[in-house]
Amino acid sequence: MEENNTQKFIELDEFIEKNNYTGKDLIAVLHEAQRIFSYLPEEVQRHIAKKLDIPVSKVYGVVTFYSYFTMERKGRFVINVCLGTACFVRGSDKILEEFEQQLNIKCGQTTSDGKYSLQSLRCVGACGLAPVIQVNGKTYGNATVETVKEILAEYQEL
Repeated sequence: MEENNTQKFIELDEFIEKNNYTGKDLIAVLHEAQRIFSYLPEEVQRHIAKKLDIPVSKVYGVVTFYSYFTMERKGRFVINVCLGTACFVRGSDKILEEFEQQLNIKCGQTTSDGKYSLQSLRCVGACGLAPVIQVNGKTYGNATVETVKEILAEYQEL
């Protein structure tokens, strides 16, 4: 286990112990684990199962059932393009295609340098701003194909 991960496991253990969490608190623990590690690989799932004294299969079942949890490493900047009805009719599909071209990845993938992940979602509840893009939770409304280059330029130096 690399040094950085050792510290992350210590942080997760402290969270579990401080809150006296048990197996019935699995979802709360998974949320915190994903915040700490940014994803939930098998090693983290096994650790949680052991710490909460529950079967690994139960942890895996919850991780794979809820779409919020991911077992795939995400980029430093997660780009979400809304494909809900209001956004789609205003061209969000073309915006998604432009991100795919600019980043040279498909939706659901991460760039080889680990900087960007590209995802789509069905609705962010900001239909008045359609089409909508989110980057790590920051919302960009009234987006256009031209907006893609501006957004990527904003994160280029970070």
